[in-house]
Amino acid sequence: MDYSQFFNMIPEATLMLALVIVFLADLIFKGERKHCYTSLLMYIGLLVQTVVCFTAAPAEAFSGLYEASAACNAMKGILTAGTFIVVVMAQSWLVQDEVKRVSGEFYTLTLSTLLGMYMMMSAGNFLMFFLGLEMASVPMACMVALNKYRNESAEGAAKFVLTATFSSGVMLYGISFLYAATGTLYFDDVMSNLTATPLVIMGLVFFFSGLGFKISLVPFHFWTADTYQGAPTAVTGYLSVISKGAATFTLMAILMKVFSPVVEYYEYMLYIVIVLTITIGNLFAIRQNELKRFMAFSSISQAGYIMLAAIGSSNMGVSALMYYVLVYVVANMSVFTVINVVETRGAGNTKMSCYNGLYQTNPKLAFLMTLALFSLAGIPPFAGMFSKFFVFMAAAQQGSFLAYLVVFIALVNTVVSLYYYLLIVKAMYIIPTDKPLPTFKSDFNTKLALAICTVGIVLFGVCSCIFDWLTAVTIC
Repeated sequence: MDYSQFFNMIPEATLMLALVIVFLADLIFKGERKHCYTSLLMYIGLLVQTVVCFTAAPAEAFSGLYEASAACNAMKGILTAGTFIVVVMAQSWLVQDEVKRVSGEFYTLTLSTLLGMYMMMSAGNFLMFFLGLEMASVPMACMVALNKYRNESAEGAAKFVLTATFSSGVMLYGISFLYAATGTLYFDDVMSNLTATPLVIMGLVFFFSGLGFKISLVPFHFWTADTYQGAPTAVTGYLSVISKGAATFTLMAILMKVFSPVVEYYEYMLYIVIVLTITIGNLFAIRQNELKRFMAFSSISQAGYIMLAAIGSSNMGVSALMYYVLVYVVANMSVFTVINVVETRGAGNTKMSCYNGLYQTNPKLAFLMTLALFSLAGIPPFAGMFSKFFVFMAAAQQGSFLAYLVVFIALVNTVVSLYYYLLIVKAMYIIPTDKPLPTFKSDFNTKLALAICTVGIVLFGVCSCIFDWLTAVTIC
């Protein structure tokens, strides 16, 4: 084996180096300054890693086991930048006495699961893909259970582990069918040998079902609300944005790379799943009075919107998906940053009723929360409107009546999503209360995270050059 090929895996190598440095820092540093040093190293590592991903050249290693396209590297950069926001917003939670002692573990687990996502997206072989998926899933379960003395956290972690194990088994079963039908696990070879036999169709269904669990597509979503509610708020934000973004990008890439010869057999399944995901996610979100469960069903609906880009199976679809994830990162993390700071500095819980009259005592937080919710709903002129427009256009490129119908249903659901997002705005600005949250001052890290997210919400929609760049990267 030519071990020099590891040097082709630049993003993974630098991320592994950052992981080792943070791990050693957590072991070496002692005392009150330990958290400050490890946090600073985490900040620097993620910023450097973001630059490395955006500047990395396409590469291949180990006879096609590893394939990193320009689009894949750009997606890694987007997810790494999102992870940086997660780490920044998590500081108001990590400085608490009962959590501070495990901040090093949180950083190590975060980088470990991000490394797994890198490998999953860069896989050119089903075995490499599966190993990357599990490398991301196992540390994620530990992150969900980080508040191990809370019953909700332990319950959420247990459900995540059980569903992740079951979905991995289903997916592995589907991969075995594909191997039996084609005699290989390499994506390119599988595609060249693929024919529409019952064995292949069964393999496709099982594979899609397994990855559907990871993305929280309906009807594979039942674990999502409980896990999101039980996990620490920072981890919930990471699950809803970073993990979902990596899984959707990988699913679309595999559908285009591997299953394009049998597209007529899975497109109807994809239409049904997208419509159910968007609609059921929206309807259940309306009924929630706990904000993290509310955002769980919102993220399920958003997963359906993201998968709209996969209908066209085109370069525009890939760039639209990447742009949607980019906008979703800043908008969703802005909401979770507010939820986190209200939970840690204010109410101590995540009930929606706690936000009644928030504008009276904390007008800046209420305003930034409103901007983020408007972007998630797709209200112009915020970036969320443009991201939805591009995925609608990508889906409509397919050109069939059913594709147009799915886009129309998604448009109707946008009105529903606007309604339940406005429920939070109504609580903050309109619903009267005698006991609103007390006025509190946000810490520097919370302000930094909100500033980054708000700038992204406003500028990503205005700066058309960003989507043009993603389109150019996709074509390369």
